[in-house]
Amino acid sequence: MMKKEQVTQFSISRAGSALILLSSLLSSGVMAQQIQIEELRTEYQSNPMGIDEASPRLSWKIKSEQRNTLQKSYQIRVGKDSAALIKGNQVLWDSGQQQNETSVLLPYSGPALESSTKYYWQVKIKDNHGNESPWSMVRNWHTGLLKPSDWTAQWIGTTATDTLAGPSPIFRKTFNVDNNIRTATLYITAHGIYEARINGKRVGKDYMAPGWTSYHQRLLYQTYDVSDLVKKGQNAIGFMLGDGWYRGNIGFNGQRSFYGKRLSGLAQLQITYQDGSTKTINSDGTWKFSKGPVLYSDLYNGENYDARREKAGWSLPGYSDTEWKSVSILPAGPEKLMSSIAPLARKQEEFKVLKVIRTPKGETVLDFGQNLVGWVQFRMAGKAGSVIKLEHGEVLDKEGNFYDANLRTAKQHVSYTFKGSGTETYEPHFTYQGFRYVKVTGLNGAADPAAFKAIALYADMKPTGTFSSSNPLLNQLQHNIQWGQKGNFLDVPTDCPQRDERLGWTGDAQVFFRTSAFNMDVAGFFTKWMKDVAGDQLPNGSIPFVVPNVMGADATGSAGWGDVATVVPWNMYLSYGDKDILTKQYPSMKAWVDFMQQRSKNDLWNVGFHFGDWLYFHLQDDSDGRSAVTDKYLIAQSFYAYSTQLLINAAEVLGNKADVDKYKELLGRIKKAYIKEYVTPNGRLVSGTQTAYVLALQFDLLPEDLRAHAVEQLVANIKNYGTHLTTGFLGTPYLCEVLTRFGRNDVAYELLLQETYPSWLYPVKMGATTIWERWDGIKPDGTFQTTGMNSFNHYAYGAIGDWMYRTIAGLDMDISGPGYKKINIAPQPGGKLTQAAAQLDSPYGLTGSDWSISDGKFKIKVTVPANTTAQITLPGAAAAEVLESGKAIARVEEINQVKKSGNDLVLKAGSGTYSFEYTYKL
Repeated sequence: MMKKEQVTQFSISRAGSALILLSSLLSSGVMAQQIQIEELRTEYQSNPMGIDEASPRLSWKIKSEQRNTLQKSYQIRVGKDSAALIKGNQVLWDSGQQQNETSVLLPYSGPALESSTKYYWQVKIKDNHGNESPWSMVRNWHTGLLKPSDWTAQWIGTTATDTLAGPSPIFRKTFNVDNNIRTATLYITAHGIYEARINGKRVGKDYMAPGWTSYHQRLLYQTYDVSDLVKKGQNAIGFMLGDGWYRGNIGFNGQRSFYGKRLSGLAQLQITYQDGSTKTINSDGTWKFSKGPVLYSDLYNGENYDARREKAGWSLPGYSDTEWKSVSILPAGPEKLMSSIAPLARKQEEFKVLKVIRTPKGETVLDFGQNLVGWVQFRMAGKAGSVIKLEHGEVLDKEGNFYDANLRTAKQHVSYTFKGSGTETYEPHFTYQGFRYVKVTGLNGAADPAAFKAIALYADMKPTGTFSSSNPLLNQLQHNIQWGQKGNFLDVPTDCPQRDERLGWTGDAQVFFRTSAFNMDVAGFFTKWMKDVAGDQLPNGSIPFVVPNVMGADATGSAGWGDVATVVPWNMYLSYGDKDILTKQYPSMKAWVDFMQQRSKNDLWNVGFHFGDWLYFHLQDDSDGRSAVTDKYLIAQSFYAYSTQLLINAAEVLGNKADVDKYKELLGRIKKAYIKEYVTPNGRLVSGTQTAYVLALQFDLLPEDLRAHAVEQLVANIKNYGTHLTTGFLGTPYLCEVLTRFGRNDVAYELLLQETYPSWLYPVKMGATTIWERWDGIKPDGTFQTTGMNSFNHYAYGAIGDWMYRTIAGLDMDISGPGYKKINIAPQPGGKLTQAAAQLDSPYGLTGSDWSISDGKFKIKVTVPANTTAQITLPGAAAAEVLESGKAIARVEEINQVKKSGNDLVLKAGSGTYSFEYTYKL
């Protein structure tokens, strides 16, 4: 890149030719390289396949070395030919220059999109400094099959008797390609889960496809560009099916075949030749099927694989399938076919064996060092017919033996029978395990650690956030939170990934959402899942305990669980600036609040089943009544008020004034009913627990004159338990937040850094690498909690991560500029921490806060991405001389509106990186 001064020097020495060059540079926009456009996305994805939105939303990020950079206008152009588009030719839609600062989620507004078509787009902008960017690199999106009539393939399956768990069927077809190929696109889905191949090669990088949705209502299909797999001449296409969520074990009590009894697949391969003509290969009656080496594969119980039954080359064109049978044509199900918009599970990190353990019982156990979700891949030789068995568990018992009693009925076993042809490589197909330790039997000799590796499997979400501090235990807690999220975000937000459950519990998801959105880009993940929340919502507005709902119509309507309908859409809007999610989920939000209103009497919701403050601090021997039992109806009324407030917020954003007025009036009545029923005249709550006071303060249920007293009661309760928390799933997420909000950050830090049970750091001290379901999953004496419910990978208590990002590091969004269009940087040091840092790859770009205290100096580096602004609060700086990059802040033109706020200094800044330093008194 040529700098302006370089061009000037060159023009002096070579005036004639340089003037020509300078003119060329100006006209081509090279000198406008001070701003660049990066990370173009369509519906949160880069170059997505199978988009079925009528007006896909486009986003980009701006890179500029110049501080205080804002987009003033943009111009988007779209076409079907990338080479022509770059030249400005064959433009299908040109937005024209739009005077608009928005660079996130702007809808395509051109001619109606066609099915199975690739659209190319690029954008350029002008900024507030008068710079104009060059046109960005071209990116694209590919549309799916937009109309039901676009589907010409037929559902195919095996014989009518194949209705039980058994060998995974494999299907194949050969076909001829007559001409040179321009593109080949595969649209595919299944009743079950599938693995597709073309000409011997696996299609795509996704696993457990098509993913889990409310299959009775909608089924996702995937779209793959397979142009590099299809060739001129003879070809073969095939797929293998597994039971998955559709027909396998799911939920409790050995429940199987919840959605159907017969596996089937649907595949449509569309080929476009160089001359523009097309050919379609459909799944139909010409396909054949057989049974392969996967004798059994179940999500809970593992896989049985017999390599002697492999059909080598079964997806190659030259394979002889004369002994295969003709498929059955099956009717389409009642569900609606929709394109997959969520990130599917993919292979992620790999782990070597940390050590091989010989247990007191004489077992051979592999320790991978991390509780993860996925499977073990191995490479080794064995005699034909010999069997190796892998059993997966999360922990070792007190004596050091392999332990899997907490899996309940789930087996998590993998069995492999060797074919005896030298070194064989294997990994499972239609199952996954939650584990750190693997017991191995059937080895011929000692275990070779180099023969095994663990592969983590989770939804392909981009990591977006990091947090670190001067406290190693806190850093391990952050690690555990992130790995709890990875393990339980395989396809839907599950409660746990190892035992016979693995369900999308709505309460867990709503309390953890904000933390999850810091750690990873969960926009597509939750957009997909929230459609099923609304889809499985009962006609009366009640929300199921789990989504997809495999527990039935009676398992619905619990406070704190059903509130996922309001909590997640609102926080999606705040985190990503996604107004569309509010629009689409608003009927569901409203129906949930209306359900609570219908169930209430005199504005008091005090009926029905509720989980309450699940897994709160509870003593087995509670002779002195110290278990922290919070009245479940008090909790229900609290969340009734909270969801009503979130509905009001959404209605205000959407401009629905009638609903704003209606539900504000309702909210006033809800709060009056709460005070009348649960608050004494002196301001005490009928349940004197931490959770009761936290919810009352967090949701503004108390009049202002009673709040200070409530804070005193909360702190006294915490101190009464030796500065320990006693909260469960519903109180824990807000505990530190409330303490900070009401001026007791000191107590919040004491709780966070408490190392004895019950606390966040107790599991860390006990060696945890993920978040536990219970505060004392492993007791101080090394024994376990009840086998009936004791997961060691259960993310709900990891919701403290939100406070760590927003309070310790001080990185937060401003509600008036959702999606981090406006940013708040306001660290609140404490807990003897001398350093903390957080970064977030926000929708607008990288933002961050990195502070340290050393030798009486407070230093903080703040990153504000282009096209955003930030309010920065410098703690304890009100009376200090503050320098930014060595200059007094009064001399820094990008900083303005400096004012004192108590002991702090508050200022506004535009984009850029700022380094502040001042004398700091603890």
